[in-house]
Amino acid sequence: MAHHFDGETLRRRPEELVVEEPLTVRINEVDVATTMRTPGHDFELAVGLLHADGALGGASVIDIRYCATGTAVDTEFNVVSVLAPGAPEASPRLGVISSSCGLCGTEAIEELVKRISPVEPAESLSEAVLLRVVDAMAGYQPVFDRTGGLHAAAAFDSTGMILEAREDIGRHNAVDKVVGRMLLDRQLPATGLGLFVSGRASFEMVQKAWAAGFTAVVAVSAPSALAVQAALSAEMQLAGFARNGTLNVYAANRQPDEPATDSVAEGEPVS
Repeated sequence: MAHHFDGETLRRRPEELVVEEPLTVRINEVDVATTMRTPGHDFELAVGLLHADGALGGASVIDIRYCATGTAVDTEFNVVSVLAPGAPEASPRLGVISSSCGLCGTEAIEELVKRISPVEPAESLSEAVLLRVVDAMAGYQPVFDRTGGLHAAAAFDSTGMILEAREDIGRHNAVDKVVGRMLLDRQLPATGLGLFVSGRASFEMVQKAWAAGFTAVVAVSAPSALAVQAALSAEMQLAGFARNGTLNVYAANRQPDEPATDSVAEGEPVS
């Protein structure tokens, strides 16, 4: 229950709230991360997180399961173990990843360049398609419609059709769920596809899209300066403030024989 004030009267009324619980991710029996998430699609989240971090190293996932942590029903599904023989030795993160910021840019762009090649060349997605996706997402956020408390991410094709969509209290978790689903379905790299994210386009959103091979990222809100730098390094499209029929383009991918837009100032929209 909550007390709602309508400007004149304070009244009690029922309110639905989103759930936020910790999820510990293991690979080959080693704990590597704990993130605050909205329960649901946990296996996808675990695989997507490991993929973005490079923890799989190209190894195939052969098993995913929950690991009971006690007798209480609300705790036994908060640990997911991924079995991927041949994956690099796990490097545990320190502390808990919050549902709002994920890694928060702790990996430098230089390290990403060493680990991930620029996205595969593909035809740019039109600005009209990027805007079409924003409208299309209205039908893929049922929990947000009821609570107003979740972020969303989605993969879409060159026509703007939504291929996979997920919700979570953390933007980075929603992206991991989408990427995890695509990896398990052998749909990576996501060449020629775009990634929609609600809220801002942080460095980590671009990093995850880069690791998955997306051609473009479109966000409802602003990108960070580091996100723009990462998109330029990845040779990926990056658009922000996609709402009310307009958007800003901050980075544009290009074919190998097309000139780079070196004359554009860092962070300045390009057409």
